[in-house]
Amino acid sequence: MSACQDYQFTRRRMLQMFSASMLGMPISRLIAEAPRTGAGAEHVILFWNSGGMSHLDTWDPKPGRAVQGEFAPIKTSVPDIEISEIFPNLAKQMHHAALIRSIAGTNGDHGRAQYELQTGFNQAPNVMHPGMGSIVVHEREPLGDLPAFISISGQPARSGFLGQQCEAYYVGRPGDKDPYLSFPEDIHHARGEKRLEILRRMNARAAGRLGAEKLSASDTALKDALALMESPALKAFELDEEKPQTIERYGNTEFGRGALLARRLVEKGVRFVQVNRGGFDNHGNIFEAMRNHGSVMDPAIASLVSDLAANGLLAKTLVVVLSEFGRTPRINDNGGRDHWARCFGSFMAGGGIKGGSLVGASDPDGMDPAERPVKVHDLHATICHALGIDLDREVLTSQGRPMRLVREGAAPIRELFG
Repeated sequence: MSACQDYQFTRRRMLQMFSASMLGMPISRLIAEAPRTGAGAEHVILFWNSGGMSHLDTWDPKPGRAVQGEFAPIKTSVPDIEISEIFPNLAKQMHHAALIRSIAGTNGDHGRAQYELQTGFNQAPNVMHPGMGSIVVHEREPLGDLPAFISISGQPARSGFLGQQCEAYYVGRPGDKDPYLSFPEDIHHARGEKRLEILRRMNARAAGRLGAEKLSASDTALKDALALMESPALKAFELDEEKPQTIERYGNTEFGRGALLARRLVEKGVRFVQVNRGGFDNHGNIFEAMRNHGSVMDPAIASLVSDLAANGLLAKTLVVVLSEFGRTPRINDNGGRDHWARCFGSFMAGGGIKGGSLVGASDPDGMDPAERPVKVHDLHATICHALGIDLDREVLTSQGRPMRLVREGAAPIRELFG
């Protein structure tokens, strides 16, 4: 059984108990455990764009067609691959990246589509499937002191049947110091240590009721929690250590700081980082909205890919840009595009991905896949393949029910790998 399930008293839970009962700090965060190692990629950075990002105005431009809209295609660092003009910096990094232009989704509803894209399964009334970040936490060994799964500027998919221990650690505003990973200002270190000693004595008195195994897990979790509070790795969250020109290069925006923080976190061993951005449900005025999105996303993601390539981490870090579906090829009367799940795209880089790759193609108007349709669950199989996670893996839920982590029949997109 995985440690995510049998490590009953996690560091996260200990922080929550400790802060609530002793220090008054309401922590609802996670630090997860995982027992396995894998091959290939070691980290994932997922840029999740909620609302449905237009494929025609980003990765799959259609010049000269009525569906084109206001954006022209631009050349990239890879001959014969063009992307939207809103991504001029990303165009220069395309030799590190791959595009998928033929994702065949099945859900045009925000909630159902988001569930499928983040878990690889369709919603069911009697089960909650875990998101990809929770699967990575469950299946891969932690690296360093920091939480293995961190979500920035938004909440990811839940951990489902993998349990609370595989939930994400949430960062609301990238760059702000987390007040819950230190003693409150009115409690100096000596006083905090005294309260910890009280907690240890309380645990000792509860030994008979809890049993040796649970008490041992509690003691281990307490030590891990304190190690995190005192770890130098926490400085990864402090962006003021970066040069001002680096922050400006990524963009001094919440998204830009989130991308910069994601780089710093994987440098410290964090397995899975999700950076969230909303505002893509553009049923009206889509071209103004996409210009604004491009001005924020383009420098941030391009700088991240460039920096990871320069410091040698790109080969071990899979960068994914994804949304729940695309937008209609037809431009509506409000100058927007509506929901379109039948065909959309994704950007990937690093983590063993063969740079300069192009997978699939849409038809002339971007309505349906014309070549190499990619199912949503194949995206999850691809990420698991990159990380060395067994695609046929089953785990037992707390009720003893065997559940697959990856949907049956899912297959990695092998053209993406060299």
